[in-house]
Amino acid sequence: MAEPAREHLPEQEPRKSLLADFSPRDSSLTEREQQMLELERQWWKYAGAKEQAIRELFDLSATHYYQLLNALIDREDALAHDPMLVKRLRRLRTSRHRARTARRLGSDA
Repeated sequence: MAEPAREHLPEQEPRKSLLADFSPRDSSLTEREQQMLELERQWWKYAGAKEQAIRELFDLSATHYYQLLNALIDREDALAHDPMLVKRLRRLRTSRHRARTARRLGSDA
């Protein structure tokens, strides 16, 4: 009796980073901008607080990082690079802005 055919799967090389999925020629984003998007995609995987990861990875304060991130997610090349992530970050930003506005209007009334 013949042995059942075994499926041969190619061995996968360990992934250094999700950035390997994106070729630099596919995006006009700098490596740092791509790393910022990667952090936003996977921030919960970093040990400790997100602010600590921001400081260690980018040597930036959280405030400066978020200023850069907000400018980045408004760019079309960021949207082209990772549409789902950028749209999610835009939605979260809009939602937080609306909540702040509602609190201000509620406290002023």
